[in-house]
Amino acid sequence: MQLTDFHGPVPIPKVCYEIFVRSFCDSNGDGIGDIRGIISKLSYLKELGIEALWLTPVHPSPSYHKYDVRDYYDIEPEYGTLSDFRELMHEAHQLGIAVYLDLIINHTSTLHPWFVEARKNKDSRYRNFYWWKNDAEINMLGIARRETSNDSQEVYPWHDNGEDSEKYYGLFYKGMPDLNYESAELRQEVARIINFWLTDVGVDGFRLDAARHIYPIWAKADNCEFWKFFSETIHNARPGAFTVGEVWAEKEEVAPYFQHINAAFNFDLSFAIQRILVREKDEDLVAKLIASYTLFKVSNPQFVDAIMLTNHDQDRIGSVVNNDERKKKLAASILLTLPGQPYIYYGEEIGMLGMKPDPHIREPFLWTVQEDDPEKPSWIEAVFSTLETVKPLSVQQRDQNSLFYHYKNLIALKKSRTALGKVIEPNLLPYALADEQMLAYIRYDEEESFLIVHNLTSEIKEIDLSQTAFKNILFTSNQADCHENDIYRLGSYASCIFNTSPQPAR
Repeated sequence: MQLTDFHGPVPIPKVCYEIFVRSFCDSNGDGIGDIRGIISKLSYLKELGIEALWLTPVHPSPSYHKYDVRDYYDIEPEYGTLSDFRELMHEAHQLGIAVYLDLIINHTSTLHPWFVEARKNKDSRYRNFYWWKNDAEINMLGIARRETSNDSQEVYPWHDNGEDSEKYYGLFYKGMPDLNYESAELRQEVARIINFWLTDVGVDGFRLDAARHIYPIWAKADNCEFWKFFSETIHNARPGAFTVGEVWAEKEEVAPYFQHINAAFNFDLSFAIQRILVREKDEDLVAKLIASYTLFKVSNPQFVDAIMLTNHDQDRIGSVVNNDERKKKLAASILLTLPGQPYIYYGEEIGMLGMKPDPHIREPFLWTVQEDDPEKPSWIEAVFSTLETVKPLSVQQRDQNSLFYHYKNLIALKKSRTALGKVIEPNLLPYALADEQMLAYIRYDEEESFLIVHNLTSEIKEIDLSQTAFKNILFTSNQADCHENDIYRLGSYASCIFNTSPQPAR
């Protein structure tokens, strides 16, 4: 499976990076991160080892987060221009970095021209672009109220439209009316949007917001039917363009989406890693992952498991582990040694912190020790990620033992060893240790195999490899001593990668 770039086919990226655009880098001193700021940091991202960027929404929008789009064909003026975005595409491609656009087609802003017209007139051609029902219909279906979910805290999803006898449906918020894909006209509009960004602008793919909510639960249509249409539209526009979906659900619900979407974010894994780090105990992580692979493979043998520690909707991993540097390194070690396509949330590599409400899990990146660093966005006053709590990048780049170098070294290792960098057809085997305070697994291919061992506690742990073929320490995040008979001692929250002797060249 490959992506199609302007310069020919390129492999599926092994390591991706999520940028919350507003908070990454400010190029013009207005306090807001922007497209040109990202362009100025492409060399840094290349140095880190990033192969693809997922940009949170860049379309014009009335909100700070931009998940309520009012124009699908332009760039938010606070972020720059379409010309700036085209330059970003060109410069990223020159460095071999793909760019995925966050495509918000579950809903729009109430300020989008479609909705502006739809709410004014029941006879508008745009009325059927959205869901409308009167109170009698809503009550008859029993859908006036809903249970909250991980991805939406909205309890009452039907919203008044002035004196209108009908209400409109907005699952996430009254300012985000849901689109109705029973409308053939709407599908045609979405096809035009896809074609514009893939063929005219040249993005490499899309991150698909709220993929499991295309149709309300009371609608007769099936979400996967829509994604089949979407996939066919993608293929016709630009074969090989990549799609990664937000399907915030259990693996059984996620699996069918792989029929039409290349990748889906593994929220189960994200929260499992967080629990393991907090409780300092394994919870049969490898067995659960293998079970999910088996399930996903039924839908698509070429599925891509998009893995992450946290993203822009979750408390940051640094705060989850109480800013413990050792645990932040351990989190990175687990993420970057498992199969799949890892997504690093911007600033994770320097240990940024953040807890809800949402703006504070999206605080500005810390580039230097300057409090008034002109590149640091200032649209929000940071509460968690400050110079008192987080070492900025400029400091960590001078320290070979920093979290930044830990990420950089692990990414380089992942990209240099075939078995560790495998994305398609995950290669994972359990490795039994009689200690639930340790996590171990094997990654393998025909040439070389790796045993990865994580000490989940502050205690020194021993592992006996005398009866195995794993004799070489390829990587360690802490001291790993061999004192006799291939018995190794792993330090507090340490990770160690052992490999077999490399096979002779053929």
